[in-house]
Parts: sequence; C-alpha cells; structure tokens
Amino acid sequence: MTDGWDGRRPGGYPAPAGGPAPGCPAPGPQGTAGGPTSPWWSDALADPWRDPYAPAAVVIPAAPPDPASEPEPVSDPDAPRPPGLRQVVLVSLIAALLAGSLGSALTYAFLRGPAVPRLGAESGQAPALAQRKPESLAGVAEKVLPSVVTIRMASLGGISEGSGFVVSTDGHIVTNDHVVSGGTGKATVIFNDGSSAPATVVGQDPESDLAVIKATRTGLRPVEFGDSDGLAVGDPVLAIGSPLSLANTVTAGIVSALDRTMQAGEPGGPTRYYAAIQTDAAVNHGNSGGPLVDGAGRVVGVNSTIKSLVADGQEAGNIGLAFAIPINQAKRVTQDIIGTGKARRTVIGAQVGGTGVTTGGVRLNAVEPSGPAAAAGLKAGDVVLRLDRHPLTEPADLVALVRKYAPGSVVTVEYRRGSTRQNASVTLAADAK
Repeated sequence: MTDGWDGRRPGGYPAPAGGPAPGCPAPGPQGTAGGPTSPWWSDALADPWRDPYAPAAVVIPAAPPDPASEPEPVSDPDAPRPPGLRQVVLVSLIAALLAGSLGSALTYAFLRGPAVPRLGAESGQAPALAQRKPESLAGVAEKVLPSVVTIRMASLGGISEGSGFVVSTDGHIVTNDHVVSGGTGKATVIFNDGSSAPATVVGQDPESDLAVIKATRTGLRPVEFGDSDGLAVGDPVLAIGSPLSLANTVTAGIVSALDRTMQAGEPGGPTRYYAAIQTDAAVNHGNSGGPLVDGAGRVVGVNSTIKSLVADGQEAGNIGLAFAIPINQAKRVTQDIIGTGKARRTVIGAQVGGTGVTTGGVRLNAVEPSGPAAAAGLKAGDVVLRLDRHPLTEPADLVALVRKYAPGSVVTVEYRRGSTRQNASVTLAADAK
C-alpha cells in the first residue's frame, strides 16, 4: 500500500548533504531502499511539494516604499500641463452642440429652399383696438362709429342713400333734408353692427338742409356734441358715414376754413343757406348727413355738400373741398323739430340786394319797420360791411351768417351810409313762419 511516492529518493539524485533526512531509509534496490527509479516520480522532479528532499523556501514580498522617506517631487511651473477631465468634457460638449446646430441649420436650409427676406420689423405684440389711446384717430373712430347710421329712403325715383347719427337713446337721428326729401316718409336705418330698423320722418327744414327721423329702436348710443364756435382753422376732424354705399367709412382731415357762406339747392327746390365749416376730409355722395367730429370724438358739424370740378350731369367726387353745417346751428334746429315739428329761422328784418360798388359789403334794399334792423337804426340803402367782424361780399353772406345765430343773439353790424361808417348792435329774432 503506498500513497504515491517512495520514501527513497529516485536514482541518480544525490542525497542531501549530511545523509538522509531523519526518519528516511537509505536508498536501495527496487522495492527496497536503494532500488531502481520509481515511475511515480517522473512528474515530480520540479514539484517541491512532492519532493520530500527539496528544501523549503518562503518568499516574503518586499515592503512598499515609505512616502515619508521618498524625496518630494519637483515640478516646473512653466511647463505645459495636460488638460484636466473637466476641461476635456466641456470642450467636447461645446463642440457637439456647435456641430448639432450647424447640421440642423443646413438641413432646414436644404428642406426649406431659398430664403425669402422678411420685410419690416415685428413688434411681438398683436394689434388690438384696446391698445389705441382714446385721443388717437382710431380711438375717436371707435367711440363714434356705433352712433353713425346709413339711411335708405324709398321714393318714386328709386332709393336714395345717405348717412345720419343718433342724438337720443329712443331713436332720434339727425341727417340732411336732401337725404329724405322727395321720399315717402318711410326709411330704413342700418346700424354699425349691420342690424336695421324702420324709421319715420319727424320733421324737416329745407332752408337749413336739416331733418330728423326716428327709428323704431330704443337703447341706442347717442353722440356727444361739441362746440362749433370753438373750432380753429387747422383743427383735426374726421368725417364718418357711407360714401358711395361704403358703410362705416372714416376719413380724416383738418378744418380748412370757418364761416364759409354757402348757398345751395337743386333747381326748382329751396335755396339753402349756412355758414359752413370747410374741411379737406374726403367726403363723397352718401356722406351727406353724417357727422364731422373733432379730435375728442365730439360732433362739430353735419356733412352736407361738396365742391366739384365736373360738368353738369356728371357725378361729382371728392377734391378736398367739403362743407358741414355747424353743430351749434344744427342742434338748435333739430331741437326745434323734435319739440315742435318745425324749425325757427333767425332773421335780421331786412332784404338784401346788390353789393357795394367801391367798398364791398351788401346793400339793404328794404328794412321791415318793426324788425331787428329797423330797431337798431338801419335804413334801406345802407351797405352792411361786416357782421360780427365777418366781411360781407355777396348778398348770401348776410343771410347765411344771420342764420348761424340763435334768435335773441346780439350781433355787431358795421355799415356805411353815404360816406360815413357806423356801427350798430342788432338783436336778431325768429321769423313769423
């Protein structure tokens, strides 16, 4: 019985110095001490653990060096240092972002095609009427437009169309007499929101070219009245109405002149007189009866007529010469119409004829014995030169200027009698009609 090794050393291998190891027999023949070499030892020649005669060897690893005993390293402060990890990551990230952006831009450019230049600068804010200041033109238009209407009047010749504006919550509307004259007395009113209502004529004053109709609707928004006597040449104004059937049209201009005396009327019809507000706001057919408003959105006139260069029978158009009835006069007349159904006309109590030969002015052909002119001392043959500082050059000037004032107003009249100039204070009165 053996455990795989022979206690004797294989042949050919000398025993260790000093004889056999303690407890081991000397070598012999095979099967005995000193026998032939055993095959069991053929793979154990280099294995110290299977060679009982190999000396034991213990390998002890060297101890790590003591940092305290090492010399402190010396570095050159001017020598270039390798980039740190943070720098490497940051540079890589920036390069990746730039490459991605460039790639996206190129892709978008190729897909979109040739670039189209964008004109103008974008404000970044959506336009809205709520952002307009009340004193701006847009703010004024927004304030007045809900009170402006289009008027359609049926007549034997067809349908006439004009403009008007609301003056009371219960449906009273002011317009021109020539818008409703010749009609059946029934009209249709179209409001700013597109709705409509029937209306009837309340009263008319052909000589002042004013009329009042009433729509069958309540809860309307009336306009705010201004003071036409407070206007000055150059003041901004807006004309609002339905020129050429274009409803809710707003045009802008200035006051071009004041107290421009007008004598108008159709052949065979009444002659209309008024001292008008002249404006260069664009006014065309269909604007008649619409409001002329100041920079605060207050009505200062009623658009009534225009001047044109066209020949007779041709359609007139705007050339920047439009005329409006002053609202102080229009308000007084319409209040009379609403209250009594007719209007009072202001008179001076004299009949005018020709003009002065050398000094200008208008000549009085006759003076009513109990009229305002006679009470102030004027006589037939006197030449009136000025009425409240307004020079007179045509007979219509005196009539138009007198009708601008309310009955009971006191005006200064400068006149010439013979070679003498005199002044008189005249208290104007209402006619007896």
